[in-house]
Amino acid sequence: MSASSPTHPSSQSSSQSSSQTLSHSLPDSGGQAASTTASAPASAPEPTPASSAEPQPSPRAPGDARLEAAVSAHPSRWLDEDAYERLRASVPTVADEAVETIVLEVPSYSRAFTGAMGTAIRTAVQLALVNFLDLARTDSSVDPAQPIAPSTTGAFELGRGEARSGRSMDALLAAYRVGARVSWRGLSREAVAAGVSAATLGSFAELVFAYIDALSAASLSGYAEELNLVGRERERDRERLAELLVRGADEEALVDAARRAEWTPPRTLSAVLLSDGQARSVFGVIDARTLAVSGDLPGVIGGTTLLLVPELSGRDRERFMRQLQGRGAIVGPDRPWLQVRSSFARAVRAQQLPRVARRESIDTDEHLVGLLLSGDPELLADLYEQALAPMASVRPTTRPRLEETLRSWLLHHGRRDLMAAHLYVHPQTVRYRMGQLRELFGDRLDDPEEVLRLTIALAVRPVSLTDATSPSS
Repeated sequence: MSASSPTHPSSQSSSQSSSQTLSHSLPDSGGQAASTTASAPASAPEPTPASSAEPQPSPRAPGDARLEAAVSAHPSRWLDEDAYERLRASVPTVADEAVETIVLEVPSYSRAFTGAMGTAIRTAVQLALVNFLDLARTDSSVDPAQPIAPSTTGAFELGRGEARSGRSMDALLAAYRVGARVSWRGLSREAVAAGVSAATLGSFAELVFAYIDALSAASLSGYAEELNLVGRERERDRERLAELLVRGADEEALVDAARRAEWTPPRTLSAVLLSDGQARSVFGVIDARTLAVSGDLPGVIGGTTLLLVPELSGRDRERFMRQLQGRGAIVGPDRPWLQVRSSFARAVRAQQLPRVARRESIDTDEHLVGLLLSGDPELLADLYEQALAPMASVRPTTRPRLEETLRSWLLHHGRRDLMAAHLYVHPQTVRYRMGQLRELFGDRLDDPEEVLRLTIALAVRPVSLTDATSPSS
């Protein structure tokens, strides 16, 4: 990983190979190194498509501040050519000491440092040390990021590899700390032997640990970058899964899509429709396994987000509905996750149900009759016209009151006191209106078949059929 120098003309190729070796030496969850260019062990997670991108570390990662401070505090070179050559010759020994100590103190890397991959990692550590020595023999006029760029690039890729493997950064950062301690011990020993002054040695120590800070910061940056890429890809995969579920894909395709999205299917799902703005406000209170998708969905009003929420039954459903009050949501029935398409279809149909208030949330389980009767609006309109044909001659200003009275009579089995309370009128008014209805319908009101027809025809009449197409009515 050395930068170019007059003493070592081959250092440019060494820098390139160092970056590649570092970025490819990624130990799997068992500690065995996995290569991003060769086939990974079976236990290593398969890289996601997002991971194929090649982002570069920021030229000014957080750890660079300490490195710049260390360089500016020592304007001349730390190492002259003689000291540089002596320390460079010690690099293989120092690298071996660092690797051996990491194996002892960071158990998760113990298996990674064996065999061919162990040799590759040792080479990478050596080149990282050479790269550091190149920095130590430059003066403050040189950007400190330049000679260590191959190392920080490799560290960035190491961080990405840790994220792809699903691990935290703890082990890698611990390895950096151990490596810094052991490397400083070995390099300072050689620096003293080379006649480096005590004052220079003190600032040299600061440079060592500033360098490790820069590598750690680059790895953390790569880790965060990969998590961001993987997170966005996983979100897209889960959106595709939600679309497949509501469009009725076959079971094999759904199971495969769930696997790709790294989503563990719950026992049941309920489809929930609500505006895009309201959807964003409820993400914090819903199950983390919830699938969300917006955009072009069959039958869905524009500007609507679909949520597929797990396990909404019993008290969980009641609690969920309370959280949705005032948000204008529509909640479909709870269904086995592979059958959530039927929950979605019912929620879509419920968009046509009239609401008492524009932001009223609807639990479709409580509107089954209305949904059943609104399944074929034209058929219901024909039934309404036939059943209420005797009222065709009634004045438009009078007819709504008589219809509501007839409906109340049907629902309360003719009990005048209950009808009066329901209609907010005097019992005598009920008696008068029923007299009018008897004149219009005659014996039909005593025919069970006619009573059934009237009951169905008037079931949704209080929220008129013409209003049923407007969710905000």
